[in-house]
Amino acid sequence: MTLRIVAGTANRPLAAAVAAALDQEPSVPAVERFPDGESRPVVTGVRGADVYLVQPTGPPVDEHVMEALLLADACRRGGAARLTAVVSYVGYARQDRRRREGEAIGLRVVVAALASAGVERLIAVDPHTAALEAVCPMPVETLTAVPALARAAGRGLPEEAVVVAPDLGAVKLARHYARLLARPVALVRKTRLTGADVRAEQVFGDVTGRPALVVDDMISTGATIEAAVEALLAQGAAPPFAVAATHGVFAGDAWERLRRAEIRSLIRGLVVTDTLPQDEAALPSLEVCPVAPLLAEAIGRLHRDEDMDDLLSGA
Repeated sequence: MTLRIVAGTANRPLAAAVAAALDQEPSVPAVERFPDGESRPVVTGVRGADVYLVQPTGPPVDEHVMEALLLADACRRGGAARLTAVVSYVGYARQDRRRREGEAIGLRVVVAALASAGVERLIAVDPHTAALEAVCPMPVETLTAVPALARAAGRGLPEEAVVVAPDLGAVKLARHYARLLARPVALVRKTRLTGADVRAEQVFGDVTGRPALVVDDMISTGATIEAAVEALLAQGAAPPFAVAATHGVFAGDAWERLRRAEIRSLIRGLVVTDTLPQDEAALPSLEVCPVAPLLAEAIGRLHRDEDMDDLLSGA
């Protein structure tokens, strides 16, 4: 069965890098856009192929989700023998449960739609929720970029540094970094006031006089990172701090927040991956860690029906 990498518009540089790592040329569909906003992709050359559709569902999330659905349907109708969606960043992952009456479970809606469009398997990188596989009607291969990020963020990290989870949801992630870097863990307890505002309330762990590496799965508005850094400073930690996150969403006023002189002076390095398109010129301290080698390795093994255990995030 022939291997095909199909590149959606959400992150074509990533699709090209994945294809190059597999000695392939990516299939780049033509995507026609109508004046009213509708898109009409056309996929060719996939009949009888093992197809991997690279389409992270980052901002604008709804547009990229809809395009993923149309591309998947086009691949299926074009005769793909097997179809895997490579969704390096999974939009709607924060909507994995109802928090009050009347809410939808957005993640369940999206993955069910992908399945109905013909997706038979999903590849994701460090999704926001551990419930992703539980709500998916298809198998999920959950990869992690943490080892690569830990290597990048660990360069120059002092021996006395502590790994910091900026909220309770990041504790397991912080422990993963701490295990790889042989550093202790601390926790910042926060309260989310709005979608863009966060208040840090308490720091648990010994951070006084110590440098810190703040880790999270994503940076969206930057509010959580800002609150964590300010809490660490108030607790007597030693700036400047390092920050690592798999997904650099940088939505809303994130760049303005991170460029503020008082915050910029407290962060010596910010490492993210290219699961979403990044502009390294946006911030002098920004470093982008490529995930194409990880994705290419996973795709190659799946194509050859080989074992995946050592690549999975739970390994």
